[in-house]
Parts: sequence; structure tokens; C-alpha cells
Amino acid sequence: MKEELRRVVKETIGRGGRIVVPAFSVGRTQELVYFLHELFNENALPPMPIYVDSPLSTNATEVFRLHPECFDRETHSEFLVEGRDPFGFHRLRYIRETVESKKLNELAEPCMIISASGMCEAGRILHHLKHSIPNPKNTVLIVGFMAENTLGRRIVEKLPEVKIHGEFYPLRASVEIFNGFSAHADRGELLSYIGGMDRKGLKRVFVVHGEPESAQAFASELRDGAYPEVTVPSRGDIFPL
Repeated sequence: MKEELRRVVKETIGRGGRIVVPAFSVGRTQELVYFLHELFNENALPPMPIYVDSPLSTNATEVFRLHPECFDRETHSEFLVEGRDPFGFHRLRYIRETVESKKLNELAEPCMIISASGMCEAGRILHHLKHSIPNPKNTVLIVGFMAENTLGRRIVEKLPEVKIHGEFYPLRASVEIFNGFSAHADRGELLSYIGGMDRKGLKRVFVVHGEPESAQAFASELRDGAYPEVTVPSRGDIFPL
């Protein structure tokens, strides 16, 4: 993921564009900032202003930073023992005020803006998208799952134009999709998880997450594995337990 991130940033900077990243405030933003921090420390990226434009993301990152006892061994040894900040408080800028947020869209130089909400359904990311997606120099970097019927999904599908705040904007910016940042377990991880359970103790299995086609496919695989009464429930279904 670091190499892909480096590629996207360098290509966009080469075009003179900006990178706009819709990201969830808790977890995803911190993970992305961590990777960027590593790339800068490795001199793998040219100097570039980075803005985390979300009060919630800023508050959440501060909480992460204040609890190093929760970090894994690598983060603790590589950054904290050496006195470096894994979330780049001295390298990037965290935006709280609305006035400052609006000024970001006036910037002419290449930059990266990380903002919420993660699925582009609300928040400051909407303003950054409508100012950025008509320009082919820019990049929208997708680092999380986009549910059906969201603006984020329409961007992932690269529709010719998308509706933001009641108006249509042409989607000319490059769209890059990084599935590796997803926090959700994939098929193999889910099978490993349920495989560790005592099958004799399982009475029923409900597949309740994911889009219908994927859920049905996973349920079918569980049935092939002889798991008992695998069901993909629909909204409103009732089951006696």
C-alpha cells in the first residue's frame, strides 16, 4: 500500500494537481497519516502540504497520540522511543475552523486534503470534491468501502457526472481505489474466524454484512462447509432463537 500511495501522490504532483481523500475519522485517517509519515521519513515523497480537514478526525487523532500504550511494538519502537510523532503533528496541518477549510479550495499548489465523511455523504469532503473533481489534474483517492447508493460509490463507478449539493459536476479527476486500507475482514479472514469455533455449538449462522450478491456467495460457501442453517436475512425478517 505504501508503494501505491507513493505512486499516486507523485503522479498527481507531477500533473500539478491535488489529492482529495474521503476517509473515516476514526481509524482510517490515522492509518493513512501513519503511512504518509513513513514515506516522508524515507524521503520517498517530495515536500507537499497535507491537510486533515475534519474536527472529529483531529480530535480522534489526538486521542490516538495520547495513548501509546495501545500501539503495536513496531509503532512504539520506531516512533515513540525515538521521540517522533507517528501522526505527523509537526509535518501536516489539522484543520478545525470552517473558514480555514474553505480557504483550502483556493490553493493553487499541489496538496493532499483528507476529509470526512468516508462515504462522501456529508461533511466537508463534499465541498472539496465539488471544487476538485472537474479538474483532470486532480485525484480522488478512495481508501475505504463505498456502500451502494452513496456519492462515494458513484465516484468509484466513475460516472461521467455526480450530484453534490443539488448540482451536477463532471467527474474528470482521476479516481484511484485502494482496497488494502479496508478495516473489514475479507472472505478468507471470515472463514478463518468461524473455522475456529466449535461447530457442535453452532445452531444457526446469519450473514448480516455486505451487499446481497457477496453475502449470498459467502453463505453458499458456508453451506458447502457444512455449517448449520446458514441464512442471509432481509430487512424485517424475524427468527425465533
